[in-house]
Amino acid sequence: MALHFVTPDATAAEAGSSVLLAGAEAKHAAVVRRVRIGEPITLGDGAGVWLEGEVVAAEPTRVEVRILTRRVDPRPDPRILLVQALAKGDRDEMAVQAACELGVDEIVPWQAARSVSRWEGAKAAKGRERWATIVREAAKQAHRSWVPEVAAVESTADLARRAGTQRVLILDPTAPQRLSALTGDDRDIVLVVGPEGGIAPDEIDRLVAAGAERVLLGDTVLRTSTAGPAAIAVLNVARGRW
Repeated sequence: MALHFVTPDATAAEAGSSVLLAGAEAKHAAVVRRVRIGEPITLGDGAGVWLEGEVVAAEPTRVEVRILTRRVDPRPDPRILLVQALAKGDRDEMAVQAACELGVDEIVPWQAARSVSRWEGAKAAKGRERWATIVREAAKQAHRSWVPEVAAVESTADLARRAGTQRVLILDPTAPQRLSALTGDDRDIVLVVGPEGGIAPDEIDRLVAAGAERVLLGDTVLRTSTAGPAAIAVLNVARGRW
């Protein structure tokens, strides 16, 4: 499979034109991935544009790609969103990376009551930027034409408001109904994953009162790093994405 790169210059590119990769992206292509003249390559803008081309110049500071074909993929509708509670170590980042590879359409960091990690002030902006970098690299690895958005960190009150317009599903190992047994509708699905200690009972009550549903993945209790990706895989099958 051809190597894939993301650049905003892909947005306006047409078949027969050329796109230049520069800076860190050019260095990654020429030095790390060692692309060669004549090698097939794909480019995207992260917002649906997908280009197929071939390398016509490859230098550490400049990689030129001649575009052969262009298509625009529609944005997935309805979407799958992952609300990932902030977790200690890198468990939340592991979840974000895997979720992106599996096709999630948006990532929402959640400051849950039991989250050990706290995103406040400058740390919130830095954390969001870190997650956005992980998502971008995972989307490139997965050859995705749409790079998922990373929202600003949200509170439980923010999630409750989402339940008014989106289908909010709380992954809960004590829930009475299985995720695989749910019938679909046209709303975006928002999967809510708690931190290592689980979601606090009062948070579950607040979200359910706002219209959220509790759902069960299976008979085992999954880590915060694996629950979201596992749920996305279930929905991919149920919605015909896979």
